[in-house]
Amino acid sequence: MKSRNLFLSLLLFLVLCSFVKDDGLNSIIQDGAQLEKLADGFLFTEGPSADSEGSVFFTDQPNDRIMVWRSSGVLETFLQPSGRSNGLSFDNSGNLWACADEKNELWMVGKDKKISTFPFRYKEQLLNGPNDLWITSDGGIYFTDPFYKRPWWEHTSMPQEIQGVFFISPDKKMVTRIIDDLKQPNGIVGTPDGKTLFVADIGANKTWKYTIKKDGTVVNKELFCELGSDGMTIDSKGNIYLTGKGVTVFDKTGKQIGNIQVPENWTANVCFGDKDLKSLFITASKGLYRIKLKVKGTRG
Repeated sequence: MKSRNLFLSLLLFLVLCSFVKDDGLNSIIQDGAQLEKLADGFLFTEGPSADSEGSVFFTDQPNDRIMVWRSSGVLETFLQPSGRSNGLSFDNSGNLWACADEKNELWMVGKDKKISTFPFRYKEQLLNGPNDLWITSDGGIYFTDPFYKRPWWEHTSMPQEIQGVFFISPDKKMVTRIIDDLKQPNGIVGTPDGKTLFVADIGANKTWKYTIKKDGTVVNKELFCELGSDGMTIDSKGNIYLTGKGVTVFDKTGKQIGNIQVPENWTANVCFGDKDLKSLFITASKGLYRIKLKVKGTRG
C-alpha cells in the first residue's frame, strides 16, 4: 500500500510539473515556479492587460463583463455590461481601450469608468468585429478585425470584404487599413520602441513580422513563425508568447523556446502583470492563471 501511495504521489507531481515541461523554458521561468490557477468559474476569458500598478484587467465576454485581478490578490468586477468587450489595452494616460464588438466599436474607459465610444467605420461600412489591439507610446492604435459571428448581432455576414488589420492615428481622426492579405488576423503586439509589429494569422496558422513606418503603415512583411495565435504578448528580451494550445514561446529570431501547458481546452490570451511585470497572466477559457518568470515583460 505504501508503494502504491508513493507511486501515485510521484505521478501527481509529474503531472503538475508537465505543465512547464520544456527544458528551453528554464531560461525564462523562475526556478521552482509552477502554474497557478488564480480564479475560475468564467465562461470565456480573454483580453488581459495590466495597468500601471500591475493589476490585470481581462474580459469574460459571454458574461459581458470586464474583470480585474488586483495586484493585492483581490478579484473584482470592473465593468458590467461592457459592450461585449474582447481584447483590452491601456494607453499611456491610463485609459483602458476595449474591442467592444457588441456594436463593432472601440471603447475608451477612463479611471472613473466614464466610457467614450468610437464607432469607427471603413468605406462607410461597419467593422467585422474588432478583436485585439496594441497601442503605441504616442497613442496610435493597431487592431485586428476578423469575423467571428456573434449571437448578439443582427447581421450574419461580414460587413467588410476582407478580414484586415487597421491603424487609428494618435489623434483618433483617421482609420487606415494597413494589412489586407491575411486569412484571419487575430493576435497583435508591437515592440516597445514602436518599430516592429507582430500579427498572428490564426486562420493560416502563421505569425508575421512587419516594420512600422513613421505614418503608422507597415512594410517588409516577414514570416516570424509557422504558428498562429489567438492573443499574444512580448517580453523585454523580445521573446514572443503565442496562445492556443497552452502558451508557446519564441525568441526574437522566431526559434521556439518551449510550450507552457495549461489545463484548459483553449488558451486565449496573455499579458505581463504584478508590480514587477515578471508574472505571465494567462486567460484560458474558464480560468485565470499565472506563472512567475525571470524575464520582465512589457505592457503590450
